[in-house]
Amino acid sequence: MARRAVVFDLGGLLFGPGLQHLLGSCERDYALPRNFLQKVMFAGGSDSPYSRAMKGHITLSQLFSEMEEGCRQHASASGITLPPAFSVARAFGEMVAKGTVNAPLLQAARVLRRNGFKTCVLANNWVDDSAERLFTATLMNLLRRHFDLVIESCRLGAQKPDPQIYTYTLDALQAKPQEVIILDDIGENLKPAQDMGMATVLVRDTETVLKELEELSGVQARRGEEPLPTACDPSNITHGYVPIRPGVQLHFVEMGDGPVVCLCHGFPESWLSWRYQIPALADAGFRVIALEMKGYGESSAPLDVKEYSQEQICKQITSRAPSPQGIPQTVLVGHDWGGAVVWNMALFYPERVRAVASLNTPYRPADPAVDIVEKMKTYPSFDYQFYFQEPGVAEAELEKDIGRTLKVLIRSTRQEDRLPFALNFHKVQERGGLLVGFPENPPASLILHGPELQYYIQRFQKSGFSGPLNWYRNMRPNWHWALSAKDRKITMPALMVTAGKDVVLHPSMSRGMEEWIPQLRREHLEECGHWTQMERPAALNRILVEWLEGLPAATPLPKISRL
Repeated sequence: MARRAVVFDLGGLLFGPGLQHLLGSCERDYALPRNFLQKVMFAGGSDSPYSRAMKGHITLSQLFSEMEEGCRQHASASGITLPPAFSVARAFGEMVAKGTVNAPLLQAARVLRRNGFKTCVLANNWVDDSAERLFTATLMNLLRRHFDLVIESCRLGAQKPDPQIYTYTLDALQAKPQEVIILDDIGENLKPAQDMGMATVLVRDTETVLKELEELSGVQARRGEEPLPTACDPSNITHGYVPIRPGVQLHFVEMGDGPVVCLCHGFPESWLSWRYQIPALADAGFRVIALEMKGYGESSAPLDVKEYSQEQICKQITSRAPSPQGIPQTVLVGHDWGGAVVWNMALFYPERVRAVASLNTPYRPADPAVDIVEKMKTYPSFDYQFYFQEPGVAEAELEKDIGRTLKVLIRSTRQEDRLPFALNFHKVQERGGLLVGFPENPPASLILHGPELQYYIQRFQKSGFSGPLNWYRNMRPNWHWALSAKDRKITMPALMVTAGKDVVLHPSMSRGMEEWIPQLRREHLEECGHWTQMERPAALNRILVEWLEGLPAATPLPKISRL
């Protein structure tokens, strides 16, 4: 019978150090005899403080209290003097401070999940009402983002190695024992699972357990230099809507808690373009808001072309977005047209922008000496934008078969992902269309396929291409607006990520940006085309998280007296 589910222990496996290590470390720190704390914690067997905490009969702070009383009694009976500074709660706080998530095992769980395995965390865990409880909340949030199931003993009234907790897990996974692999660092916890017929792995070190996991699952969980990060699911994320004015709204999704990071996508995309970044940034301690830009998906798509000028887009984001609560200041990250938006927000509404980052799209100040349309004509790769100008023409081509359109346009630069006819933005008008020459039924791209491709298709079936194309139909209005700020500089911290294989937004176009953006940081992904968030998500996530974590701390909100 094929295996199709993997169950991971938490303490000592996915998160370390484990409880046994903590107790030993605490004993050494307080110069207590070996196993002193374990004897107290486990005294009484099924009625021990530990067992009662794991079953949810007492909370973590009650466990601390009972253990400290037990330690005093045990010390008195053994002729031991406890140090004046002795504190079980303090020792737990140190575990929290020193603890880390086992990144290779978490990554292995992600790979297994993407290969069709159900993944589950089965933890002997307590109800945490301690002073450090935010740590537990954060850890549980992270686990629930990356695993199909998280099962805690304290919610069930049963603990490992009670057989009923394994029966519950099998039922929750809808799996037979022979279909399940279970990993734990305590052999006693594996015996009931083994007796039921599950494949068991006793964890001693990460490298060995990864090898065993690969052998049992048949999935190469360690291979690939840049495995895909966890993606968020449209059906399992918070959706919201911001009213712009009567009958016009912006749709957004959000995840996480902390300083706000707002993501702005480009053409022809969706908020789902950021699916690999949203969980990663949330895990790093940020509140992530991904906008669905005007004209796309569930956001409104007004008919008037003027609605899609950069001035109007930025004005509406400033007045109402990115949330109904009205966030005064945010970090903005944009890609493609979203990159243009975030640069303009930083230029025209700097008080609203804590920091700004753009993927692929450079910042260039408007040139008053050359008409923008004439300047654009000097770039052969921008010919497609002139093909987009006549309302209805490009819409007819792109909407004829939305699946084909997206499969042609959104592809990686990897050799195995290329179509027989290379995407060429030169002479689009002369060819008679952007998609002319491409197969009628191309294979799905490596970077957009399956449920994600279907989601994109459904969004464009709902909203069409007129709104997205109208962004291109404001060349002169955008230029005139930009001219009004031609001598300004972008003074907040900024990040420019260039991609070596982007045939339209080539890295060379970003030369000289430092003159206009004094605090500019640069990053470059050579083996990457236009769809940076999807082509190199792990590398991009590392860049964004490092940059965001290095930003100056947000200034506390001023206290403004109420009139």
